[in-house]
Amino acid sequence: MNVRVGTGPDSWGVWFGSDPKQPPWQRFLDEVVEAGYEWIELGPYGYLPPDVPALRRELETRGLKVASSFAMESLEDPAAWPELERQVLGAGELVAALGSRCFVLIDGTYTDLFTAKPVAPATLDDDAWQRLIETVHAVAELVRNRFGLTLVFHPHAETHVEYEPQIERFLAETDPARVSICLDTGHHTYRGGDAVAFLRRHHERIPYLHFKSVDREIQRRVETERIPFATAVAMDMFCEPSVGAVDFVALRDALRELDFDGWAVVEQDMYPAPWDKPLPIAKRTRAYLREIGIG
Repeated sequence: MNVRVGTGPDSWGVWFGSDPKQPPWQRFLDEVVEAGYEWIELGPYGYLPPDVPALRRELETRGLKVASSFAMESLEDPAAWPELERQVLGAGELVAALGSRCFVLIDGTYTDLFTAKPVAPATLDDDAWQRLIETVHAVAELVRNRFGLTLVFHPHAETHVEYEPQIERFLAETDPARVSICLDTGHHTYRGGDAVAFLRRHHERIPYLHFKSVDREIQRRVETERIPFATAVAMDMFCEPSVGAVDFVALRDALRELDFDGWAVVEQDMYPAPWDKPLPIAKRTRAYLREIGIG
Protein backbone atom coordinates (compact mmCIF):
# COMPACT_ATOMS: atom_id res chain seq x y z
CA MET A 1 0.00 0.00 0.00
CA ASN A 2 1.05 3.55 -0.67
CA VAL A 3 -0.90 5.98 1.53
CA ARG A 4 0.17 9.60 1.13
CA VAL A 5 -0.90 11.07 4.46
CA GLY A 6 -1.71 14.76 4.62
CA THR A 7 -3.80 17.29 6.44
CA GLY A 8 -5.71 20.44 5.61
CA PRO A 9 -7.06 23.74 6.88
CA ASP A 10 -10.18 21.97 8.17
CA SER A 11 -8.05 20.53 10.97
CA TRP A 12 -7.13 24.09 11.92
CA GLY A 13 -10.75 25.27 12.20
CA VAL A 14 -10.90 26.69 8.66
CA TRP A 15 -14.19 26.44 6.79
CA PHE A 16 -14.29 29.65 4.78
CA GLY A 17 -12.09 31.61 2.42
CA SER A 18 -12.04 34.49 4.88
CA ASP A 19 -13.17 34.55 8.49
CA PRO A 20 -11.62 36.37 11.49
CA LYS A 21 -12.19 33.29 13.66
CA GLN A 22 -9.72 31.35 11.52
CA PRO A 23 -5.93 31.39 11.99
CA PRO A 24 -3.78 33.21 9.41
CA TRP A 25 -2.75 30.97 6.54
CA GLN A 26 0.95 31.44 7.36
CA ARG A 27 0.38 30.00 10.81
CA PHE A 28 -1.49 27.05 9.32
CA LEU A 29 1.37 26.21 6.94
CA ASP A 30 4.03 26.57 9.62
CA GLU A 31 2.14 24.35 12.05
CA VAL A 32 1.49 21.69 9.39
CA VAL A 33 5.27 21.36 9.02
CA GLU A 34 5.79 21.30 12.77
CA ALA A 35 3.19 18.54 13.09
CA GLY A 36 5.12 16.39 10.62
CA TYR A 37 2.97 16.43 7.49
CA GLU A 38 4.24 16.59 3.91
CA TRP A 39 0.94 16.77 1.97
CA ILE A 40 -1.86 19.31 2.35
CA GLU A 41 -5.23 20.18 0.93
CA LEU A 42 -5.57 23.86 0.13
CA GLY A 43 -8.94 24.21 1.84
CA PRO A 44 -11.67 26.65 0.78
CA TYR A 45 -10.72 28.73 -2.22
CA GLY A 46 -9.35 32.07 -1.06
CA TYR A 47 -7.91 30.94 2.26
CA LEU A 48 -4.42 30.31 0.89
CA PRO A 49 -2.95 32.79 -1.63
CA PRO A 50 -4.65 32.29 -5.02
CA ASP A 51 -1.54 33.35 -6.96
CA VAL A 52 0.30 30.27 -8.24
CA PRO A 53 3.90 31.56 -8.07
CA ALA A 54 3.37 33.07 -4.62
CA LEU A 55 1.76 29.93 -3.23
CA ARG A 56 4.40 27.71 -4.83
CA ARG A 57 7.12 29.70 -3.05
CA GLU A 58 5.34 29.39 0.28
CA LEU A 59 4.96 25.63 -0.12
CA GLU A 60 8.44 24.95 -1.44
CA THR A 61 10.13 26.84 1.39
CA ARG A 62 8.27 24.51 3.79
CA GLY A 63 8.71 21.31 1.79
CA LEU A 64 4.96 20.85 1.32
CA LYS A 65 3.10 19.18 -1.55
CA VAL A 66 -0.54 19.56 -2.60
CA ALA A 67 -3.01 16.67 -2.55
CA SER A 68 -6.07 18.62 -3.72
CA SER A 69 -8.47 21.44 -3.09
CA PHE A 70 -12.26 21.50 -3.11
CA ALA A 71 -15.37 23.33 -4.19
CA MET A 72 -18.61 23.27 -2.22
CA GLU A 73 -21.94 24.57 -3.47
CA SER A 74 -25.58 23.53 -3.89
CA LEU A 75 -25.17 21.20 -6.85
CA GLU A 76 -28.89 20.80 -7.51
CA ASP A 77 -29.46 24.57 -7.79
CA PRO A 78 -28.81 26.02 -11.28
CA ALA A 79 -28.50 29.50 -9.75
CA ALA A 80 -25.45 28.32 -7.82
CA TRP A 81 -23.46 27.46 -10.95
CA PRO A 82 -21.61 30.81 -11.32
CA GLU A 83 -20.22 30.60 -7.78
CA LEU A 84 -19.43 26.90 -8.18
CA GLU A 85 -17.64 27.57 -11.46
CA ARG A 86 -15.62 30.37 -9.84
CA GLN A 87 -14.41 28.03 -7.11
CA VAL A 88 -13.70 25.16 -9.50
CA LEU A 89 -11.74 27.25 -11.99
CA GLY A 90 -9.80 29.11 -9.33
CA ALA A 91 -8.92 26.16 -7.14
CA GLY A 92 -8.51 23.82 -10.10
CA GLU A 93 -5.89 26.08 -11.66
CA LEU A 94 -4.01 26.22 -8.38
CA VAL A 95 -3.88 22.51 -7.63
CA ALA A 96 -3.10 21.51 -11.21
CA ALA A 97 -0.21 23.99 -11.38
CA LEU A 98 1.09 22.65 -8.06
CA GLY A 99 1.10 19.02 -9.18
CA SER A 100 -2.15 17.65 -7.77
CA ARG A 101 -4.12 14.93 -9.53
CA CYS A 102 -7.46 15.18 -7.71
CA PHE A 103 -10.20 17.72 -7.15
CA VAL A 104 -12.76 17.31 -4.37
CA LEU A 105 -16.41 18.32 -4.90
CA ILE A 106 -18.98 18.65 -2.10
CA ASP A 107 -22.69 19.42 -2.27
CA GLY A 108 -23.82 22.43 -0.26
CA THR A 109 -25.26 21.76 3.18
CA TYR A 110 -28.98 22.09 3.80
CA THR A 111 -28.22 23.93 7.03
CA ASP A 112 -26.35 27.20 7.39
CA LEU A 113 -22.76 26.56 8.50
CA PHE A 114 -22.73 29.74 10.59
CA THR A 115 -26.15 29.54 12.24
CA ALA A 116 -27.05 25.82 11.81
CA LYS A 117 -30.54 26.87 10.63
CA PRO A 118 -32.16 24.92 7.75
CA VAL A 119 -31.73 26.61 4.36
CA ALA A 120 -32.96 23.86 2.01
CA PRO A 121 -34.92 20.57 2.08
CA ALA A 122 -32.99 17.70 3.62
CA THR A 123 -33.86 15.37 0.73
CA LEU A 124 -34.21 15.99 -2.99
CA ASP A 125 -37.02 15.00 -5.30
CA ASP A 126 -36.08 13.05 -8.41
CA ASP A 127 -35.76 16.13 -10.62
CA ALA A 128 -33.44 17.89 -8.18
CA TRP A 129 -31.42 14.71 -7.71
CA GLN A 130 -30.95 14.45 -11.46
CA ARG A 131 -29.75 18.04 -11.58
CA LEU A 132 -27.19 17.20 -8.89
CA ILE A 133 -25.91 14.23 -10.92
CA GLU A 134 -25.70 16.35 -14.08
CA THR A 135 -23.78 19.06 -12.24
CA VAL A 136 -21.31 16.52 -10.87
CA HIS A 137 -20.69 15.22 -14.38
CA ALA A 138 -20.30 18.79 -15.68
CA VAL A 139 -17.69 19.59 -13.02
CA ALA A 140 -15.92 16.29 -13.70
CA GLU A 141 -15.67 17.20 -17.39
CA LEU A 142 -14.49 20.70 -16.54
CA VAL A 143 -11.65 19.68 -14.23
CA ARG A 144 -10.56 16.84 -16.50
CA ASN A 145 -10.58 18.82 -19.75
CA ARG A 146 -9.23 22.07 -18.34
CA PHE A 147 -6.76 20.79 -15.74
CA GLY A 148 -6.29 17.04 -16.18
CA LEU A 149 -7.72 16.34 -12.72
CA THR A 150 -9.81 13.44 -11.43
CA LEU A 151 -13.02 14.46 -9.68
CA VAL A 152 -13.50 12.86 -6.25
CA PHE A 153 -16.96 13.51 -4.84
CA HIS A 154 -17.18 13.86 -1.06
CA PRO A 155 -20.36 12.57 0.63
CA HIS A 156 -20.84 14.97 3.54
CA ALA A 157 -23.11 15.26 6.56
CA GLU A 158 -26.16 17.49 6.07
CA THR A 159 -25.84 17.48 2.31
CA HIS A 160 -28.02 15.53 -0.11
CA VAL A 161 -25.50 12.69 -0.36
CA GLU A 162 -24.79 11.70 3.23
CA TYR A 163 -26.35 8.32 4.10
CA GLU A 164 -25.13 5.02 2.63
CA PRO A 165 -28.26 4.42 0.50
CA GLN A 166 -27.80 7.88 -1.02
CA ILE A 167 -24.12 7.22 -1.69
CA GLU A 168 -24.94 3.86 -3.26
CA ARG A 169 -27.49 5.57 -5.54
CA PHE A 170 -24.94 8.24 -6.39
CA LEU A 171 -22.38 5.60 -7.36
CA ALA A 172 -24.91 3.75 -9.47
CA GLU A 173 -25.93 6.89 -11.38
CA THR A 174 -22.53 8.48 -11.99
CA ASP A 175 -19.96 7.51 -14.59
CA PRO A 176 -17.06 5.56 -13.00
CA ALA A 177 -14.75 6.83 -15.73
CA ARG A 178 -15.38 10.42 -14.68
CA VAL A 179 -16.41 10.40 -11.01
CA SER A 180 -14.60 8.83 -8.08
CA ILE A 181 -15.32 9.09 -4.35
CA CYS A 182 -13.56 10.78 -1.46
CA LEU A 183 -14.53 8.58 1.47
CA ASP A 184 -14.61 10.61 4.66
CA THR A 185 -14.46 8.04 7.45
CA GLY A 186 -15.87 10.47 10.01
CA HIS A 187 -18.84 11.73 8.01
CA HIS A 188 -19.63 8.16 6.95
CA THR A 189 -19.63 7.00 10.56
CA TYR A 190 -21.51 10.08 11.73
CA ARG A 191 -24.39 9.04 9.45
CA GLY A 192 -24.42 5.45 10.68
CA GLY A 193 -22.29 3.81 7.99
CA ASP A 194 -19.42 1.35 8.28
CA ALA A 195 -16.52 3.11 6.59
CA VAL A 196 -14.25 0.05 6.47
CA ALA A 197 -16.93 -2.17 4.91
CA PHE A 198 -17.81 0.58 2.44
CA LEU A 199 -14.15 0.92 1.43
CA ARG A 200 -13.90 -2.80 0.82
CA ARG A 201 -17.10 -2.77 -1.23
CA HIS A 202 -16.26 0.22 -3.41
CA HIS A 203 -12.47 0.50 -3.31
CA GLU A 204 -12.22 0.70 -7.10
CA ARG A 205 -14.04 4.06 -6.94
CA ILE A 206 -12.09 5.39 -3.92
CA PRO A 207 -8.62 6.84 -4.63
CA TYR A 208 -8.91 9.47 -1.93
CA LEU A 209 -9.74 9.39 1.78
CA HIS A 210 -10.42 11.82 4.56
CA PHE A 211 -9.31 10.42 7.91
CA LYS A 212 -11.67 11.51 10.64
CA SER A 213 -13.40 9.98 13.65
CA VAL A 214 -16.46 10.52 15.80
CA ASP A 215 -17.05 10.78 19.53
CA ARG A 216 -19.74 8.12 19.98
CA GLU A 217 -21.24 9.64 23.12
CA ILE A 218 -21.65 13.05 21.52
CA GLN A 219 -23.02 11.38 18.40
CA ARG A 220 -25.76 9.70 20.44
CA ARG A 221 -26.71 13.04 21.95
CA VAL A 222 -26.71 14.69 18.55
CA GLU A 223 -29.00 12.00 17.15
CA THR A 224 -31.36 12.08 20.14
CA GLU A 225 -31.63 15.86 20.27
CA ARG A 226 -31.38 16.36 16.48
CA ILE A 227 -28.52 18.80 16.88
CA PRO A 228 -27.42 20.42 13.58
CA PHE A 229 -24.02 19.64 12.08
CA ALA A 230 -22.38 23.01 12.73
CA THR A 231 -23.46 22.90 16.36
CA ALA A 232 -22.25 19.31 16.69
CA VAL A 233 -18.83 20.28 15.34
CA ALA A 234 -18.57 23.06 17.90
CA MET A 235 -19.34 20.42 20.57
CA ASP A 236 -16.27 18.40 19.42
CA MET A 237 -18.33 15.76 17.66
CA PHE A 238 -15.25 14.89 15.61
CA CYS A 239 -12.35 13.65 17.69
CA GLU A 240 -8.84 12.30 17.33
CA PRO A 241 -8.54 9.05 15.33
CA SER A 242 -6.89 7.27 18.25
CA VAL A 243 -9.94 7.59 20.50
CA GLY A 244 -13.00 7.71 18.24
CA ALA A 245 -15.57 5.30 16.85
CA VAL A 246 -13.73 4.58 13.58
CA ASP A 247 -11.54 1.47 13.84
CA PHE A 248 -8.33 2.75 12.25
CA VAL A 249 -6.49 -0.54 12.78
CA ALA A 250 -9.18 -2.34 10.77
CA LEU A 251 -9.01 0.46 8.22
CA ARG A 252 -5.24 0.00 7.96
CA ASP A 253 -5.70 -3.73 7.44
CA ALA A 254 -8.20 -3.07 4.65
CA LEU A 255 -5.87 -0.58 2.98
CA ARG A 256 -3.08 -3.17 3.08
CA GLU A 257 -5.25 -5.96 1.70
CA LEU A 258 -6.52 -3.71 -1.10
CA ASP A 259 -3.01 -2.40 -1.79
CA PHE A 260 -4.42 1.12 -1.62
CA ASP A 261 -2.47 3.68 -3.61
CA GLY A 262 -3.76 7.18 -2.96
CA TRP A 263 -4.20 10.02 -0.54
CA ALA A 264 -5.49 10.13 3.03
CA VAL A 265 -6.00 13.64 4.35
CA VAL A 266 -6.55 14.02 8.08
CA GLU A 267 -9.49 16.26 8.88
CA GLN A 268 -10.85 16.98 12.32
CA ASP A 269 -13.68 19.45 11.95
CA MET A 270 -13.45 21.96 14.78
CA TYR A 271 -14.85 25.25 13.52
CA PRO A 272 -14.59 27.56 15.33
CA ALA A 273 -11.43 26.66 17.25
CA PRO A 274 -9.02 28.55 19.49
CA TRP A 275 -5.86 29.09 17.49
CA ASP A 276 -3.70 27.13 19.94
CA LYS A 277 -5.92 24.03 19.83
CA PRO A 278 -5.07 22.37 16.46
CA LEU A 279 -1.29 21.90 16.61
CA PRO A 280 -1.07 19.50 19.59
CA ILE A 281 -3.91 17.44 18.10
CA ALA A 282 -2.20 17.36 14.71
CA LYS A 283 1.07 16.17 16.28
CA ARG A 284 -0.65 13.39 18.24
CA THR A 285 -2.62 12.27 15.20
CA ARG A 286 0.42 12.11 12.94
CA ALA A 287 2.29 10.10 15.58
CA TYR A 288 -0.66 7.73 16.02
CA LEU A 289 -0.96 7.03 12.30
CA ARG A 290 2.76 6.28 12.08
CA GLU A 291 2.49 4.04 15.13
CA ILE A 292 -0.19 1.87 13.51
CA GLY A 293 1.66 1.78 10.19
CA ILE A 294 -0.20 4.29 8.03
CA GLY A 295 2.07 6.63 6.14
